[in-house]
Amino acid sequence: MIAEVIINRSSKKLNRIFDYNIPNDIKDLIVIGSKVLVPFGNTKTLEEAYVVGIKENSDYKDKIKDIAKLEENLTDKQIDLAKWMSKRYFCNVSDCIKLMLTPGTRTKNKENRIQDKTINCVYLKKDIEEINFDIDIGKIKSEKHKRVLKFLKENEGCTISEIEGFTDCSRAIVNTLVKNGYLEIIEKKIQRNPLINKNVEKTENLKLNEEQEIAFNKILNSIKENIYREYLLYGVTGSGKTEIYLQLINKVLELKKTAIVLVPEISLTPQMIDRFIARFGKEKIAVLHSKLSIGERHDEWNKIKENKAKIVIGARSAIFAPIQNIGIIIIDEEHDSSYKSESNPKYDAKEVARKISKENMCPLVLGSATPDLNTYYNAQQGNIELLKLTKRANESKLPDVSIIDLKQELANGNRSMLSNSLYSLIEKNLKNKKQTILFLNRRGFSTFIMCRNCGYTVKCKNCNISLTYHRFENKLKCHYCGYEENIVKTCPECHSDKIRYFGTGTQKLEEEVHKQFPNAKTIRMDIDTVSKKNSHEDILNKFKNEGIDILIGTQMIVKGHHFPNVTLVGVMAADSSLNIDDYRANERTFQILTQVAGRAGRESSDGKVIIQTYNPDNFAIKCAKKQDYNLFYQTEIELRRQLKYPPFCDIILINFNSLNEKEIIDTSNLVYEYLNENLKKEKFRVFKPMPSPIDKIQNKFRWRIIIKGNMTEEANEILNNCLKEIYNKNLKYTRVSVDVNPNNMM
Repeated sequence: MIAEVIINRSSKKLNRIFDYNIPNDIKDLIVIGSKVLVPFGNTKTLEEAYVVGIKENSDYKDKIKDIAKLEENLTDKQIDLAKWMSKRYFCNVSDCIKLMLTPGTRTKNKENRIQDKTINCVYLKKDIEEINFDIDIGKIKSEKHKRVLKFLKENEGCTISEIEGFTDCSRAIVNTLVKNGYLEIIEKKIQRNPLINKNVEKTENLKLNEEQEIAFNKILNSIKENIYREYLLYGVTGSGKTEIYLQLINKVLELKKTAIVLVPEISLTPQMIDRFIARFGKEKIAVLHSKLSIGERHDEWNKIKENKAKIVIGARSAIFAPIQNIGIIIIDEEHDSSYKSESNPKYDAKEVARKISKENMCPLVLGSATPDLNTYYNAQQGNIELLKLTKRANESKLPDVSIIDLKQELANGNRSMLSNSLYSLIEKNLKNKKQTILFLNRRGFSTFIMCRNCGYTVKCKNCNISLTYHRFENKLKCHYCGYEENIVKTCPECHSDKIRYFGTGTQKLEEEVHKQFPNAKTIRMDIDTVSKKNSHEDILNKFKNEGIDILIGTQMIVKGHHFPNVTLVGVMAADSSLNIDDYRANERTFQILTQVAGRAGRESSDGKVIIQTYNPDNFAIKCAKKQDYNLFYQTEIELRRQLKYPPFCDIILINFNSLNEKEIIDTSNLVYEYLNENLKKEKFRVFKPMPSPIDKIQNKFRWRIIIKGNMTEEANEILNNCLKEIYNKNLKYTRVSVDVNPNNMM
């Protein structure tokens, strides 16, 4: 028998099938989806490869080599999904397969692979049962031996260290009893369980209101009838979407099926997990996200594989969990950009979920208070069933939102980061023992450093981007490559000492709040404060339970969180997301403002939101003030229609990066010529190659080609062929990638 394999290499030239002979000793074990080790080329070490096909004979006959070892098996469905993703996202099949392998087994270095964690446990031997424990314990005369045997009669399965602690007997005593046949030591697998310290009070189903009941019943019918259907659960913030998820999953479990729940941010995962544990208990749930240790992810993956977990909760990559018999897939906060991968393979988790739902004949539920414009457009066209929740579940009112014109604040002599209105409301909240959230989507202290004498701006030596000042570390840092350097006191160009720090980040805001409210307890949540394991959960728990007055943070604080005592939200710079080079700038501004506003007044107390901006007349900001998604959608969709942007076409971004400037220019021109010749000009508009807005990152030049048109099978084939042509030219320094409807146009 012959196995067709894909070698686990990133080279585009190796994204093809190689034939290997299947040895007799593993012939019955090898299946499509097996991960194997094979001799490849002239290398002395074995290469990882994946079996994607099995056949009787090979055209190469005597030239083919034997598979050396079988490592792990995937399913036919997983291999088919990897092949589909490879074509859809312009990457190697092996890159896609790696997403589906058990975490900790993806490295070629055996020493670095994660192994199952085991522990030695001590048991009485079965033939020891005839010993009379009450009289003499047979022939045993040593009191210590008797003490250990009596202890183990009541406590079988203890570790040696536990025996030592409870009986005051040494390890040598245990070893002697093992040697004489009285005891045996058995190695047991133990699970690294990220939920082990979770103790959440059990909750029961809440009574659904009329709108929730309608949405619940429609989705439930699809579950019962085993029908694939896609639903958009569009509900205002606090409308009880999660309660619908919980009750649907309860029905799925009753039908002996399983569920996948995706959340966009790691910071959302702890709160979502708590609600699920409270309803279903810890044993049925597996958690997958990047803040778990590799060992924890390894064990959670195996828990799913062994069918012990019925509910998988996690970030984007949890969609590849090896769960069987799926009854529902839920994507919460479906509008969030993190569901689209920006690294290879550049997959969209919503598209992958759609494919998996179709295969499993189960509903796909997309939930959001601010749906992605493409999703809502598809719902309007009837491609997705729209389910609306217009009221907050606990009858609490939507917050009152005010817009503050920062130009007017400056004219009135207020140069503080806090407008007069926001200052007064924070002061009132502190007196009333209520909590406040201050949102600023820029971390660090100052966002750029400039010489006021000559205009020199301090930039990263690896990237063409300004360095950000981080005051607590007293360093200048690049948020793209991680480069850092000491602060600049004199200008390296003109040697002037007129160095000034401009822009504002969360560190500066925190300092300002401390100055104006010295007695207030504050906590900050951004990338700099959540680097340690469980730090997301620790910060959120402190804010909720330890009397913290003010939470300051970036966008990780705005989505999905439920803080009953928060009655005030301040948005420090609503314009920041408007000033990006992206056709979705208005959409992202509306979404983030609506989401952050939704954190206020979620219980009995009324909520208040202050939006500070230099652009009070921008329609996205005005719509966010009214919490009016429909008005925003109608305005934005007309702009998109006129400018021919998604959903009326696809944006295809071809990225080039290279250490050699001449090679990147030549390569981008070759690609442009190929596409101009092969793509139909009446259906596609191919823009000439240009340097990217950030034209250098990590010492690599960056160019791009933008294409507008509707992605079809034919266009996909042309783009894949173009990549093959380019890589056949043996590029020395340049890499090319294709991204359809990318999140980041920079």
